Amino acid sequence: MKALRLVSVIAGLIFWSCGAVAAEFPSKPVRLMVPYAAGGPSDASARLLTGPLSQSLGGTVYVENRGGAGGLIATEYVAQGEHDGYTLLHGAIGTLVFIPSTRHVQYEVKRDFIPLGLIWQSPLVLVVNPKRGLKSVTDFVAYAKANPGKLSVASAGLGTNTHMASELLKREAGIDLLHVAYRSTGAALPDLLSGQVDATISDVALMAPQVQQGGLVALAVTAPVRSPLLPEVPTMAEAGLAGARTENWYGLLAPSRTPPQVVAQLRTALADAVKTPEFHQSLTKQGASLNDVGADAFATLIDNETTRWAPIIRELGLKF
Repeated sequence: MKALRLVSVIAGLIFWSCGAVAAEFPSKPVRLMVPYAAGGPSDASARLLTGPLSQSLGGTVYVENRGGAGGLIATEYVAQGEHDGYTLLHGAIGTLVFIPSTRHVQYEVKRDFIPLGLIWQSPLVLVVNPKRGLKSVTDFVAYAKANPGKLSVASAGLGTNTHMASELLKREAGIDLLHVAYRSTGAALPDLLSGQVDATISDVALMAPQVQQGGLVALAVTAPVRSPLLPEVPTMAEAGLAGARTENWYGLLAPSRTPPQVVAQLRTALADAVKTPEFHQSLTKQGASLNDVGADAFATLIDNETTRWAPIIRELGLKF
């Protein structure tokens, strides 16, 4: 009987403790850990969210940028840190799909993270410096075939979406490009504009102003449909390279041992935040969208992208 009473008391304490955690959350600011440097699309997507999420959660939400190793440093930090709901990962395809497929990392996505929901989906665009005189994907491919390894293409780092998009383009077009890795897309931009590097495949929101001002020439977007930010620019499929399809997407994840009540609260708050007119207007201005919302949609996207990219990565033989 004493043993049964002890078990009952312990169970009651656990239930009360979890309930107290849920009732008090958030009692301090919540940090969104962005694994990339400030100034790029990942940073922009996180900062667009902080206002609506702070309001729906009933507490302060702020962004912390911790770049390095293609996003690996911050991702491992969150996986190994406090599992209390106060540090969330701003997840991207690079850290959730590409890097774990090409090297040993200190986390497993399904084991160490809980998807909370998607916050951003946007196409990439292939742009070149006008000094090259390339006006179309056909021109780009023809020049690359005639000059193997001479066209340089910038990325935001090894294993990032911008890097993998160029690798996919190389495979689909049968060309050789010189890859130049930077710490972020923003860091690559000055060299793109000056002509020190020839091209990149990067987020349309970041590249559109440069194209509209004449600093860069847009050749094709990587989404199935054209971007409203660059409506005159064809898709890769229209340019004859339907297989060169890539997309930027970001979502929030919590460490896996976060209390279930807190996870439920975060999921509800995030779902409410991304449905607000304020957030949707911000996405539209960035040329982004959000076709699917919620934790299940995000988990399915991660699974589908892993399944799609795994054989491509194996075929390319990439190791980071």
